[in-house]
Amino acid sequence: MSIVKSFSVGDGDMFYIKHGTDNFTIIDCCMEEAYREEVVSELKRESADKSVKRFISTHPDDDHIHGLEYLDDKMKLLNFYCVQNEATKEECTDDFDRYCSLRDSDKAFFLYAGCTRKWMNKSDEGEHGSSGINILWPERTNEYYKAALKAAKEGEDQNNISPIIEYRINGGATILWMGDVESDFMENIEDDLTLPAVDILFAPHHGRDSGKIPQSLLDQMSPKIIVIGEATSRHLNYYDGFNTITQNSAGDITFECIGKLVHIYVSNYSYEVDFLEDHSCEDTHGYYIGTLEI
Repeated sequence: MSIVKSFSVGDGDMFYIKHGTDNFTIIDCCMEEAYREEVVSELKRESADKSVKRFISTHPDDDHIHGLEYLDDKMKLLNFYCVQNEATKEECTDDFDRYCSLRDSDKAFFLYAGCTRKWMNKSDEGEHGSSGINILWPERTNEYYKAALKAAKEGEDQNNISPIIEYRINGGATILWMGDVESDFMENIEDDLTLPAVDILFAPHHGRDSGKIPQSLLDQMSPKIIVIGEATSRHLNYYDGFNTITQNSAGDITFECIGKLVHIYVSNYSYEVDFLEDHSCEDTHGYYIGTLEI
């Protein structure tokens, strides 16, 4: 069994994966002061029995690193994953300074398409096992990606340096994160991008129209569920024709992955959808709204 949780953090992203192996992964960080202690307490509790812990940063926009200094101080991040970059900002924050410190330290591992690392996607003869995480993008030789790195170095837009992250559970669900890549960037790189069939897709750029996935890539992935983030409603694309969970309404979303079943829970007890099967699960991770059968 593994648990994937998407925190409801407002206009930002924060996730964790409690793997079925001896791994625990945090993806991005967005914590307001009012609830950061509660979130970190949950992260500590859920990762307590895991030896291999990693933090993946998709990119250093504030809504993806807000609270990073606090998180690092409390959890002592030893494995910091990001794309290799020289991003700068005209106005630095303590969180961005901490991002740069981790990025430029010996704790950093740089992500690119097809990269391998022990326990991320390579097992050994020990007890830790593989986390099932694979990186599908960036292709570091792609000219559009190199232009995105240059823009980030010059203190401009940083969305398009985001990696594409696949979490594949052996015999179970495939889940995909795309950071904040934008529509025009995806259109430019789609000839260099091959994506798998996906069960759960977290819509890029919080589900905004500016991050709408081109139809050709949606056809490749054929996602069974698209999770739409917490951008302002007027900026969202609701992906007509697809089954969706909207975090603005659902609150925290927890996916309990057991074999070919994904039991789904939310924190808003009045939220419901009509496309899931009812396996009559108890409300162990919030309010049970149904089960996706893979």
